[in-house]
Amino acid sequence: MSEQSKNKIGKAVTRRAMLGAGAAAGAAFALGSGAEAAPQAMPESWDEEVDVIIVGTGFAGLAAAIEATKAGASVALLEKMRTPGGNSIISGGVIAAAGSPLQAEEGIEDSVQTLIDDMMKAGLNLNHPELVRIIAEKSVETVQWTIDELGVEYRGLAHMGGHAVPRSYALAAGSGSGIVVPQLDKLKEMGVEPRTRTLMKHLLRDPDGRVKGVIVHEKYRHPDLDSGTPKSIKARKAVIMATGGFGNDPSFRKLQDPRLGGELDTTNHPGATAQPLREAMNIGCTLVQPSWIQLGPWTSPDERGFGYAPHFVQGVAASYGLWVDTQTGKRFVNELADRKTRADAILAAGNKCIAFSDADGYVKGSTGRPTDNLDKMKEAGVLLEYPSLEEMAAAHNIPLDALKETIETFNAGVDAGEDSEMGRYMSDKVGKIGTAPFYVVRLSPKVHHTMGGCAINEKAEAIDVVSGEPIVGLYVVGEAAGGVHGASRLGSCAYADCLTFGRIAGQNAAAVESWS
Repeated sequence: MSEQSKNKIGKAVTRRAMLGAGAAAGAAFALGSGAEAAPQAMPESWDEEVDVIIVGTGFAGLAAAIEATKAGASVALLEKMRTPGGNSIISGGVIAAAGSPLQAEEGIEDSVQTLIDDMMKAGLNLNHPELVRIIAEKSVETVQWTIDELGVEYRGLAHMGGHAVPRSYALAAGSGSGIVVPQLDKLKEMGVEPRTRTLMKHLLRDPDGRVKGVIVHEKYRHPDLDSGTPKSIKARKAVIMATGGFGNDPSFRKLQDPRLGGELDTTNHPGATAQPLREAMNIGCTLVQPSWIQLGPWTSPDERGFGYAPHFVQGVAASYGLWVDTQTGKRFVNELADRKTRADAILAAGNKCIAFSDADGYVKGSTGRPTDNLDKMKEAGVLLEYPSLEEMAAAHNIPLDALKETIETFNAGVDAGEDSEMGRYMSDKVGKIGTAPFYVVRLSPKVHHTMGGCAINEKAEAIDVVSGEPIVGLYVVGEAAGGVHGASRLGSCAYADCLTFGRIAGQNAAAVESWS
């Protein structure tokens, strides 16, 4: 370790020590975890040691594991749930890339700066610009990495809300499994497999300021944090935290935003809780922007969790159909606006909204998509079909004359090549609405993404809350890191974020000087 790094660690520890026991007690009270909030002592001996410990097996953790292993580091890849993948494996299946070959093939003009501008606008300029720029600049490289390194297959471009132009590569698999499964296969070839049901109970930060390992509970039974058998694992080089967000932690959500606790549904998997974030704060990580919690605007009250609704609402109706307020029969938002804008608009309308398309729009929007998703939506009663506009309006108590006027206005915009009412992007593939049958999904936003997390720098190093310097031996990536997306994340930018910074963290962690 360099003398400069040692001096930074020493300053951080000295300042932390000056806070005294009173500050530690205050932290314990704030975290609501009693005695558990006290930092854990270093073990006298370790049960196991590796170069790099990676916690979490979504896009970011798996990308980090691939890069760290390629660099020659030994890796322990930990997953608290019974199966790997986290939110990544059940996500919608799109990754942003600005100035890509697919865009060039379709004559779409785009640039790194345009993607940056779109991300900053959606984030209300609360994003940390240096992190946004890295994601945008590496976006095409990241997609190409998934193709060259993993053999990932894509089916074309999608236009996600808040993006100026279509720039999101859509996975042929129709979900994040199209990347996660190839990542797991690649790691298996490299001799690395996830250790499932292994909870990271504690991060271990030495009094010298360096993170040196973790305490895990093997054979953990979610959500019992006391279950399983304790074990200490030493990280000779670094720990990478890729533990995701806290979208399925109602009590912690409510602390950040009192409106978002209780029974509000979420798209997140059961393991998306705040426990790892509490641990990170407990050893001195800086928490940024935890109250910015994103609601997905394309979910339905007629199914639990992420479900199938987004495949139609975003993939079909947002580009080829309309979203209307059932009370007025009128459009209430640009269907391709960013997620926060659309979710806020649905809530403002009292959750009395639908997304719909006609038969032509349904065919255009579903072309190339895995058809079983839409079929399953019909079978489950989430996607509703009506033989006429009149029957659709009657079923949802929509004023028919107002609805017809809304459609006529939109159709006039199709002829003109411009959406004068809402300013929606109109590709030359968009056609007039009017061909029966009509397809409908009811809308109700659900908690989707938590923008807050640990502060990081361009190297994905965690930042100490006292010194403001990097914490030696700790990297944080993916949804566990804060500051990247500001107030609201654009769809498909999480993939770019997780894969880009996961790779960066894996490469940097493997290059860290070993402490023993």
